Amino acid sequence: MLPPVTDPRIIVGADTADDAAVFRLDDKTAIVQTVDYFTPIVDNPYDFGQVAAANSLSDIYAMGARPLFALNLVGFPVKSFPITMLAEILRGGMDKAAEAGISIAGGHTVIDEEPKYGLAVTGIVAPDRVVRNSTARPGDALILTKPLGTGIITTGIKAEMVRPETIEKVTRLMATLNKRASEVMVEVGVSACTDVTGFGLIGHLEEMVAASGTAARIHSSKVPIMDEVWSLIKDECVPGGSIANKKFADDFTKWREDVKDPMRMALCDAQTSGGLLIATPRGKAEQMLSTLREAGIEPVAMIGEILEGPACCIFVEP
Repeated sequence: MLPPVTDPRIIVGADTADDAAVFRLDDKTAIVQTVDYFTPIVDNPYDFGQVAAANSLSDIYAMGARPLFALNLVGFPVKSFPITMLAEILRGGMDKAAEAGISIAGGHTVIDEEPKYGLAVTGIVAPDRVVRNSTARPGDALILTKPLGTGIITTGIKAEMVRPETIEKVTRLMATLNKRASEVMVEVGVSACTDVTGFGLIGHLEEMVAASGTAARIHSSKVPIMDEVWSLIKDECVPGGSIANKKFADDFTKWREDVKDPMRMALCDAQTSGGLLIATPRGKAEQMLSTLREAGIEPVAMIGEILEGPACCIFVEP
């Protein structure tokens, strides 16, 4: 267990399991810092680079911040794969960073047994405009900006159980930046936010309600989920991370009986480069939805609400 951070300039650290660290430079400027990388989840090296970069940038957007620049983090088996494959991964990351309006200014590479790629990203935000995961309020509406299912579908890709059009669909989804969604939430008004990644929707919502001292309700029928997920669940093509998430979620989630096991698994699916989970004041929810849709973010849905305690408890009903 690491000792707690005591530097008063660090205004967001690890104690609330937030998406990035925030360091106050002065009354007008704070630096936002995050790092993320993983092994390939799609076969095409260029697409892998795009998805990994979008995933790394997502933590900056979840904090309501603007990225400034990034550094590459690479592990690559130079004896097993051609260096041209690494070049394609880096090109994918560079193109996605350019789409975000930033440069990749360098990085670090090590020889590894399996390819790994991601970014360390530095962003900027005004200290009084930081969006945290710990400030959700009872009565807030919960809005999700991307559908679930990327973990299950990418597992299906590895098992060669997914059609080419589904591969293209899920790759495009994972490579989509959360940039515009972040801009909209800050513009309309947000109480709290996190992005949905490896711990799944339920796991990241638990971090939000635990840090906020609140509870939450999810309406499972309102949650956007990719259609291809259901047949893969039926065929038991589910990643180990999603199974672990479901086991963990059972400790704090009150599942209504008519929310069946396939839906429970989908809500716990370990995502890559998932959407933003936004807690917004109820009076702004419809404006948030309409503005997100006008910005081309679809499907987007209001999936539940923040409740008074018991803290950390999540209720899931149809």
